[in-house]
Amino acid sequence: MAELKQCPCGSQKEYAQCCGRYIEHGESAPTAEALMRSRYTAYTLEREDYLLATWHASTRPAVLDLAEDTATKWIGLEVKRHEQHDADHAIVEFVARYKVGGRAHRLHEVSRFVREDGRWFYVGGDVT
Repeated sequence: MAELKQCPCGSQKEYAQCCGRYIEHGESAPTAEALMRSRYTAYTLEREDYLLATWHASTRPAVLDLAEDTATKWIGLEVKRHEQHDADHAIVEFVARYKVGGRAHRLHEVSRFVREDGRWFYVGGDVT
């Protein structure tokens, strides 16, 4: 996916310098917010492999079937807050905008993250 210029996560950086480092090259996201942004980007790119690899084993689904969901088009991300509770636990509150069949929707979630062996993982979230 190196042909992407601007990263879909809304950082105003080039994809290769932003989420592409994690999705394409396997670098560890340095913060829970960076991981959350890269996961949003992975949804826009239908990168189920990355999403599953960054989902904590205790809550990870077997499959996501993103290829089956051709109707959803992700169109924007706004990070509301990032709180580091301790060295290995954090939350990120965000609003992701998307369209289904031309109709706009918003996903507002407070996501929980844990760091194990130096890598951040998505554990789960509460939709508000």
